[in-house]
Amino acid sequence: MNGFKLPAWLSVPNGAILVAPFIIIVMLSMMVLPLPPFILDIFFSFNIALAIIVLLTSLYTVKPLDFIAFPTVLLVSTMLRLSLNVASTRVVLTEGHTGPDAAGKVIEAFGHFLIGGNYAVGIVVFIILTIINFMVVTKGAGRIAEVGARFTLDAMPGKQMAIDADLNAGLIGEQEARLRRTEVAQEAEFYGAMDGASKYVRGDAVAGIMVTIINIVGGLIVGMAQHDLSFNVAIKDYTLLAIGDGLVAQIPSLIISTAAGIVVSRVASEQDIGAQLLNQLFAKPGVLYIAAGIVGGMGIIPGMPHTAFGILAAVLAGGAFVLTQKAKLAATAPLPAPAAAPAEEEASWRDIIPVDTLGLEVGYRLIPLVDKAQSGDLLKRIKGIRKKFAQEIGFLPPSVHIRDNLELKPSGYRITLKDVEIGSGEAHFGQFLAINPGVVSGTLPGIATTDPAFGLPAVWIDASLRDQAQTMGYTVVDSSTVIATHLNHLITEHAAELLGRVEVQQLLDHLATESPKLVEDLVPKVMTLSALQKVLQNLLSEGVHIRDMRTVIETLSEHAPRIQDTNELTALVRIALGRAIVQQIYPGATELSVMALDNKLERLLLQAIQASGPDQAGMEPGLADALATQADAATRQQEKMGLPPVLLVPHSLRVLLARFLHRAIPQLKVLSHSEIPDSKTIRVTNLVGGQA
Repeated sequence: MNGFKLPAWLSVPNGAILVAPFIIIVMLSMMVLPLPPFILDIFFSFNIALAIIVLLTSLYTVKPLDFIAFPTVLLVSTMLRLSLNVASTRVVLTEGHTGPDAAGKVIEAFGHFLIGGNYAVGIVVFIILTIINFMVVTKGAGRIAEVGARFTLDAMPGKQMAIDADLNAGLIGEQEARLRRTEVAQEAEFYGAMDGASKYVRGDAVAGIMVTIINIVGGLIVGMAQHDLSFNVAIKDYTLLAIGDGLVAQIPSLIISTAAGIVVSRVASEQDIGAQLLNQLFAKPGVLYIAAGIVGGMGIIPGMPHTAFGILAAVLAGGAFVLTQKAKLAATAPLPAPAAAPAEEEASWRDIIPVDTLGLEVGYRLIPLVDKAQSGDLLKRIKGIRKKFAQEIGFLPPSVHIRDNLELKPSGYRITLKDVEIGSGEAHFGQFLAINPGVVSGTLPGIATTDPAFGLPAVWIDASLRDQAQTMGYTVVDSSTVIATHLNHLITEHAAELLGRVEVQQLLDHLATESPKLVEDLVPKVMTLSALQKVLQNLLSEGVHIRDMRTVIETLSEHAPRIQDTNELTALVRIALGRAIVQQIYPGATELSVMALDNKLERLLLQAIQASGPDQAGMEPGLADALATQADAATRQQEKMGLPPVLLVPHSLRVLLARFLHRAIPQLKVLSHSEIPDSKTIRVTNLVGGQA
């Protein structure tokens, strides 16, 4: 046997997976296969033991959720009793003519010792137990479970709001809030399940009565017709067997029903039922003295059992005396020195929670997208976005802090920058977003919306329509891709705000590993870190990547000793990066199709700059409106021709026009003649300002 090893699925940690199938097989076997009396005795004994275990467990349960499996236990125990009834009925009807022990010793014991072998007494006792179980215990427990379920569901919104309030106030953390929300949901599900499970026990009581009647009637027919028994012998034997069978099932049923009533009727407390009874029912000496006096007075009445009442009165009075003496000892005992009240903690700098630079908040239906345990792939996509951003833009953006937000719509999300919302939308988990690029061949059923990243018309569709949508020309993406694309678009748009001093210092440290002298000669000898940060932010705000930090540092090292203005330094850096800027806009093109200013407008703007200087230059309102309108029209025409919207202007006008047109036409790029490499040829496709 050396080297023998059990399969992994049979090991102890995983052995629980076999319990449910085993129970089902056993119950089906009892209903289908004939069982010998000895096996019936074992199962009846197990049924009684199971009922006692359930009752004791309910007594020592502090909270209903501590016994959350109880509705399932009710179902399984009920089905077990019904299976035993079927199995015992088969034995009673087939072997009942042999005597009262035909169905095993347990049924015989219940038929003889509990009811004295008198089937009339047995019928009465059985009916009484059934009425108690059906009309009193089960009905009351079912009503309590129904009301508890209704009240628990009604209280759920208030409990959720209380949890959110504690979370927002900082009294609890996100993990504890999630656990409390789960507990609230489980409590509602428990009472709902108990409301339904109580019907099992009521049905079991009705089935017990019917099975007993069937056993008696069927036994009479079988005994008299098939085994030639007399009526007196047949009714005695078969009735005793039927009543014994009914009692052996009805008593565990009553115990289980009592346990159900205890579980649903208890009030939330830190004590179990036993501790509550001792501390609340027998804790007041005055109550016990009065009860002892009343019981003792009843014992004096002629005809009453004096001994029984006298003993009970003495026990009650003795218990009250003991409680009184304990109270006196506690009163005369020296009081312990009062513990110093803990000083209320003063507010400190630790109470200030740092603001997350980048944040993603999701509604509860989108939690599976960011939960690794549920195969959510959004976290992986966000990591890919940060990596791609670093490779293209030139610096590593801050990490994205993800959390759930119950204030959002269930399928809603929002993206924050320094705790301020910069974008929001909805993504339906399990569905796909079909985006209309403008050339689709039909419409699709679903939720009409717009693409949150680029504003294109779109519709949320079921997964079954994905192939059809692609065939019709739609661009189909899943919910994770929708959020990831929106996030990527926003962090690229706000790249300048994401570049803080920490990121600039990390850029310099990274460059210093290869060219330490280059960095030392610039910062802090020639310019400060904040001035370098401003130049880089100026570049990023106009969509210029800063991957080529060597060229940036070399250009600043050359001009910063004599120029302090960061805008002028930015313009010089742009000229040095001209080839990269043009390559970014016109990848692989040798001819640049651009827009240009009308000569008259160009002269007016140059005169304005010469008169007031580039920093104070302004335009007459009518001229500004006409410029914005015509620039927008030229941009649209350029885009219709499939060309990038680029306005080429003299170097001295670039900063002024870039600032003015950026807000009105974000997609428009403004380049100066100085930034165009000599190897490129220029073709003007549109004029701006010809009608100004």
